[in-house]
Amino acid sequence: MAESIKIKKGLDIKLKGKAEDTKEDALQSQFFSMRPDDFHGMTPKVAVKEGDAVKVGSVLFCDKANPELKVVSPCSGTVVAVNRGERRKVLDIRLESDGKFESVPFEKAEPSQLKSDDVKKRLLECGFFAFINQRPYDVVANPNDAPKAIFISGFDSAPLAPSYDYVFGYDQCVEDLQRGVDALAKLTSGKVYVSTHKDSASRAFKELKNVSLYEFEGPHPAGNVGVQIHHISPINKGEIVWTISPYDVLAIGKAFGKGSIDFSRLIALVGSSVEKPKYYKTYPGAEIASVVKGQVKEENVRYISGNPLTGTQVGKDGFIGAFAHQITVIPEGNKNNEFLGWIMPRLSKFSTSRSYFSWLLGDKEYVADTNVNGGKRAFIMSGEYDAVFPMDVLPEFLVKAIMDKDIDKMEQLGIYEVAPEDFALCEYVCTSKIETQKIVREGLDFLRKELA
Repeated sequence: MAESIKIKKGLDIKLKGKAEDTKEDALQSQFFSMRPDDFHGMTPKVAVKEGDAVKVGSVLFCDKANPELKVVSPCSGTVVAVNRGERRKVLDIRLESDGKFESVPFEKAEPSQLKSDDVKKRLLECGFFAFINQRPYDVVANPNDAPKAIFISGFDSAPLAPSYDYVFGYDQCVEDLQRGVDALAKLTSGKVYVSTHKDSASRAFKELKNVSLYEFEGPHPAGNVGVQIHHISPINKGEIVWTISPYDVLAIGKAFGKGSIDFSRLIALVGSSVEKPKYYKTYPGAEIASVVKGQVKEENVRYISGNPLTGTQVGKDGFIGAFAHQITVIPEGNKNNEFLGWIMPRLSKFSTSRSYFSWLLGDKEYVADTNVNGGKRAFIMSGEYDAVFPMDVLPEFLVKAIMDKDIDKMEQLGIYEVAPEDFALCEYVCTSKIETQKIVREGLDFLRKELA
């Protein structure tokens, strides 16, 4: 029986354009891109050059500090470019797919019957380990560390997020997820925690064995793994936990079950600017155009790899991020010339403070654009963050401590427990338009560098 935890603080932002429970294969992506910036905390050492032939699972780059930590190709084909920026920083490795998706060898096995060192070696060699993150610092996990536990969030509460009940609602998913969990259990002497939502109907997570199951109830960010860690087993100084997306758990399980590497996944194409929001089978690093072609009904739109709160802006000719599970397309919002401006009642605009009369219309979905409706101003300590931050952390004071680079205060105020995504709602409701996610990311990087 799963233990229940109720989250009271938070905010559900209901937007138009949620994906229907239908799927189809995306168009074949000719080019793929793998970006080192997607794997935060890694310093890339490129292992390929232009013209090299690759298969699914071929090493593209590794971490200079931990060479056994590798990022691999999601497709088979040819390396067409290693793009670099200022000071020769690696921007991305560009691949041209041959459409065959041939995999490097991977020995079929049941992870539960393998030794922990064998499981870790396989995950490292085939690039799966790069998809495991660690707290504190929210960076790619160090394979030499021993985590006290591993956490998997079995639902996503972000705006327009994909339905895990649909994505993992197939019989084969149950078996593959179980193999993935069995593999992860070999990496820790502690527990593997899986969280589901109270209203979730998916048996894919509820029937998992060899896990500690928790059931959450409440608004976003209840689906954030950081919130779940805080309420299940908070991180103290010196402790390490690992986190991984169920999409990547599934990929690990498929590899052990089939004997080949397959990074395919169901991506949700969502947003009010999408003609028919639904799911597409595609791959990390694939071209955005392979999913959105013919589906966008407006011209002036923004493409986001990820959800509207934490995703990354990309161009129409961009690529799906390595950790992205949805593509969001919403109006750009740079051509708004409203009659009478703020005086208008704005019945079609969402407001957390009930500044608009739209709250009188009850539970409805809204069309949101990218306009922030104002500019950056003095940091107001008003309690706005506390209303949407469901942790025993003082978010406003923590942000100020980070801005001051006060390590002692940062530690006292709980920086080891947080990640930038946990502050996404704070940024959304902020009257002062403070980029809190960016500040927290810089704070974590600063702390990691200073305490290394």
